[in-house]
Amino acid sequence: MLLAVIGLQLLLSPGLAAQSRAENWPQWRGPSSLGVSQESALPTDWSADQNLAWKAPLSGLGASSPIVWGDRVFVTSQVGRAPLQGDSHPGLARENATLVAREKPIGGARGEADRTIFLVVEVFNRTDGRRLWEYRTEATGALPRLHEKHNLASSTPTTDGERVYAWFGTGQLVALDMQGRAVWTRHLGREYSPFDINWGHGSSPVLYEDLLILLCDHASASYLLALDKRTGRERWKVDRGEGLSSHSTPLVVPTPRGAELIVNSSERVDAYDPATGTFLWHAGQPRQTPVPSPIFHDGVIYLSRGYRSSPVMAIRPGGRGDASVSHLDWQTPTGAAYTSSLVYYRGLLYMTNDIGVLTCADAKTGERLWQTRLDGIFFASPVAGDGKLYLVSETGETLVLRAGRTPDIVARNDLGERFLASPAISNGQVFLRSDGTLFGIGKTHR
Repeated sequence: MLLAVIGLQLLLSPGLAAQSRAENWPQWRGPSSLGVSQESALPTDWSADQNLAWKAPLSGLGASSPIVWGDRVFVTSQVGRAPLQGDSHPGLARENATLVAREKPIGGARGEADRTIFLVVEVFNRTDGRRLWEYRTEATGALPRLHEKHNLASSTPTTDGERVYAWFGTGQLVALDMQGRAVWTRHLGREYSPFDINWGHGSSPVLYEDLLILLCDHASASYLLALDKRTGRERWKVDRGEGLSSHSTPLVVPTPRGAELIVNSSERVDAYDPATGTFLWHAGQPRQTPVPSPIFHDGVIYLSRGYRSSPVMAIRPGGRGDASVSHLDWQTPTGAAYTSSLVYYRGLLYMTNDIGVLTCADAKTGERLWQTRLDGIFFASPVAGDGKLYLVSETGETLVLRAGRTPDIVARNDLGERFLASPAISNGQVFLRSDGTLFGIGKTHR
């Protein structure tokens, strides 16, 4: 299948030999962008003084997730404070009075905006946490006014093992070689239109064959853009209309009729040919401010539409035109989260809402099998591997559950810091990014 080929191409790219035991985590939500690792012997219990391989201070703040290639862990950050929107900032926990006091802005507190802001890519050694290099550039152009829960470093970078591609909330984009040298740069906020999406940009870049695909659904202009990953030159661009909004990262899925690029946006769910940008089909109804990314397994796309009490859909690719009815397997009206994405694991779907109500559903039917409360604020998306689920709470805990048809919490691991970013898994370790620190958890393997 095409998706397997894409994952295999990533794994076999220059710089790393294929290993069945050790996977790279090269992009948002890891191999094939599904939030699932095929590795075994992953850590279950840890704390500040137990099973912690290392921790490394970060140069700045960010909500982007770490990615891993071979022995390198990549993280993006923002140094300095960007301007915030002046009105009230809705909190995820506002429906739970006991959690409201524990929900804080990124960095712990608000502050005045700085005159100079830097955008940073940092690289650390996977085995001992040593900083290997740092790339830093000044944020330029119009600065969007942001939500207090994230900043200009919310997009997760991606890599093919030769270059790392980092995208920031001003529209600045850089391709770096593995030694930290800039190969090419672009500034989409200046070249095309301002990055003026409400609360700030959040979508991450997607690699497909020799293309880097970028979703820009913003107030001034909404478009999909494909760049040549080697040169940064435009290969295709699709205007998507006016007034769309999306913080979601697109997903490439295989079908018998060819690959499809799935976009979760405010008007509906859209599908395009990722090689050309040709529109294929659409489904679903309007939804305010989608954040979650779609996932795919065994011929079915699963996605939550985002915003509060989100509906969940299971839809088959391969449609043409309006596929809302013809290709819809099932839909539930509520149950998923404002921001975090679903995870499919061993026939089951797992989703946690913003205040820690974790739901497990049968992936074939959407039927709810169980529900439990985790007592936390969940901005990050869950990941799975080694028969376990990992859910990171903003309040500091990573909860580890045994995957299955009954709820089974096996560990609550508190590192005493605040987490917005989703975990990464590679080479038997779990990597967590807090506001100010990168953690390597579990035994290191050279």
